[in-house]
Amino acid sequence: MLVPALVVAAVLVLALVWFISIYNRLVRLRNLKEEGWSGIDVQLKRRHDLVGNLVNTVKGYMTHERGLLEEVARCRSMCQQSVGAGPAEAGRAEGMLTQALGRLFAVMENYPDLKAHTNSMHLQTELSGLEEAIQMARRYYNGTVRDLNTAIELFPSNMVASMFRFAKAEYFELDNVEERQAPVVQF
Repeated sequence: MLVPALVVAAVLVLALVWFISIYNRLVRLRNLKEEGWSGIDVQLKRRHDLVGNLVNTVKGYMTHERGLLEEVARCRSMCQQSVGAGPAEAGRAEGMLTQALGRLFAVMENYPDLKAHTNSMHLQTELSGLEEAIQMARRYYNGTVRDLNTAIELFPSNMVASMFRFAKAEYFELDNVEERQAPVVQF
């Protein structure tokens, strides 16, 4: 009688340990996803501040391009408002800002004084480096989302995930197909 009771107790203990380890893994993955989004959020905030400085720098030189500068400022404002909205909404807003900045940089090429302006050049260089940091943060975040979503869908962790209402996370992706293609550079 003692042996079957010990076997049942051991099975229950193993089941409890298994359950706890799956739950803890899901919590760890969710926290990594949150950390990843926080990293993107920090980089995007830096980008928004830098774009504001860039617009203020070029404003004096580009008097004929007022509409473009207003569009960049409007897109920047939309990005700042979308911060708490989640990855999908932030991705759409950031994509619009990226397009507007691309047009701004293309127009800046027509202003030799602006191209030679050291502050303008510094801001462009800094923005380029920041775009790389955003891409790295995006890759990290999307990797954590992939791991979390996989754990939520795979058996047997999906049972624990559904019991504790772990939800699949959204990827931070570019909305515009044109943005996914490499830009064409011509000299």
